[in-house]
Amino acid sequence: MHFRLFQGDCIEVMRSLPDASVDSIVTDPPYGINFMGKHWDYDVPSVEAWKEALRVLKPGGHLLSFSGSRTYHRMVVNIEDAGFEIRDQIMWVYGSGFPKSLDVSKAIDKAFGAEREVVGKREQPDIRGGSFQNRARNGVSGNVEILETAPATPEAEKWQGWGTALKPSHEPICVARKPLIGAVAANVLTHGTGAINIDACRVELSGGVDAAEFENNHRVTERLPGEYDGQPLGLHDGGWKQRVGDAVIPPGRWSANLIHDGSDEVVSAFPSAKGQQGTTGKRTQGHCFSRVTAEGGGIAPRVDSENSAARFFYHPKASRKDRDEGNDHPTVKPTEVCRWLLRLVTPKGGTTLDMYVGSGSFGKAAMLEGFDFIGIEREAEYLDIARARIAKAQAEMFDAEEEL
Repeated sequence: MHFRLFQGDCIEVMRSLPDASVDSIVTDPPYGINFMGKHWDYDVPSVEAWKEALRVLKPGGHLLSFSGSRTYHRMVVNIEDAGFEIRDQIMWVYGSGFPKSLDVSKAIDKAFGAEREVVGKREQPDIRGGSFQNRARNGVSGNVEILETAPATPEAEKWQGWGTALKPSHEPICVARKPLIGAVAANVLTHGTGAINIDACRVELSGGVDAAEFENNHRVTERLPGEYDGQPLGLHDGGWKQRVGDAVIPPGRWSANLIHDGSDEVVSAFPSAKGQQGTTGKRTQGHCFSRVTAEGGGIAPRVDSENSAARFFYHPKASRKDRDEGNDHPTVKPTEVCRWLLRLVTPKGGTTLDMYVGSGSFGKAAMLEGFDFIGIEREAEYLDIARARIAKAQAEMFDAEEEL
């Protein structure tokens, strides 16, 4: 895996890249919300930018683009107007957002020139330290003291508790694809693009299950149509089973278009869902987790030990810190989420492009996943951070390969 970084405007840099030269584009562009007063976030990328992205993608290549909840419509319309097919929307849900809301009661007292009485104190994360979700996840220190005050005027008393914004807890990701040339099969065989890697992005089954019980529930007791020794079926209707008597662990759940951070706050918002508890009378055609039982062809009970429906959706495991030393970029994305998104749309050994590289999260993830990476960043200070992070990940992977 190798990487190339370019400093400059993404449109101008992409014009220097050949047609149909990258397999995927996964990026976290400006949201157009003037985040923290940053000039680079004054608008979403233009149609012209997405047209260049379309040109450098191979036919059938996928684009995954993060966006803000308030400006997603502007982002996705520009992407569509550039010639992309809008395929889906993935929701990235997290529990560590912090509300950026105006206190209406305080604003009224300020307008009247009235001084409020301090009645208490509390601490909250310093928003200048970076994105809220990454501060909480990575244990970044630094809080600010907030004074609790009481309304000073009758008008402010009336509007006590009112604000102007909800707590941010999700970011939509646009899933788009460059039009195919011919059918999917022909495009995949010719260009290596056009499909998404379902198996590489499945949701792991919950743990805590007795191994013997789990194995028995997945033991093949009859042959399935089209199955033959030594060759697995496609992943449908119990298709991971091979021979009668085999016990084969299923590869995991089919991923949904919702992913979350696994935080207690998010998990608690999901309802309890134990899943299938009894044995059904027959297999369900096309069901990717159908199982054959010794009693005569029904679907065996689920054996998940967790009850929350959150287990049905992908969430990254907490591992290494994403905010490496010296990384002060305000919108760092979790490395594990970046890796999952890259695996979803990038073919093995492929090349992925990030038009807005920032601190290099997708570049770092690309090195860890074994993809070649092209990154573009206008701001020199962020490009230096990105280069260091990506090079470190690349060195770690080269060292790991040498040890094998």
